[in-house]
Amino acid sequence: MARSIRLFDRKAPRFKPQPKVLILCEDSKSGKRYLEEAAFHFRANAQVEIAHCGVTHPSGIVEKAIIRQKRFDKVFCVLDRDTHLCFERAINLARPHLKINVIASYPCFEFWLLLHFGFNRKPFRAVGKHSPGHLVARSLREKPNMDKYEKGENNNYFAQLLGEPFQRARALAPKIIEDVAVSGEPNPSTEIHLLMDEFETLSKPQAI
Repeated sequence: MARSIRLFDRKAPRFKPQPKVLILCEDSKSGKRYLEEAAFHFRANAQVEIAHCGVTHPSGIVEKAIIRQKRFDKVFCVLDRDTHLCFERAINLARPHLKINVIASYPCFEFWLLLHFGFNRKPFRAVGKHSPGHLVARSLREKPNMDKYEKGENNNYFAQLLGEPFQRARALAPKIIEDVAVSGEPNPSTEIHLLMDEFETLSKPQAI
């Protein structure tokens, strides 16, 4: 009888439970769609909620993250530096909260897309009425098959740039961050590659 009972004993779990991850973005269309497609590509979408929280300024996004963090193991705030006056405040708001990670782009998310086409460390400065973010988008539209890019459009640029361009961006972004640490100049740079790394990690069971 004892032997029969042992046959039904539960085995100890081999893997950690998948963490629940929240990603809040300021962009409700193109950037959000890109991240959704990336999460799906890495098969991490079951554990990841990607949302536009109704505000488009950095400090407001972090404030929403602070409110929602209790339901998640990790929270990422995808922020554009651009000309936001509250950017530094957002960084300071996030700092005491261990669950909250800021993914910053200088000046904007579109610089990550621009890296799919090659290395770039020339700063983007406001010119007249054109913000740094506007100038990045304009540079992006000069690249092959990107001439119709608009931040507010819901196009699948992840699928379009997947393959060698995507791997190029993943290789270049951390090298630029290393240069930022040496030079002290973050414009231009992006940390979006850290989210790609997170998606890839979430696709693999983590041993206990």
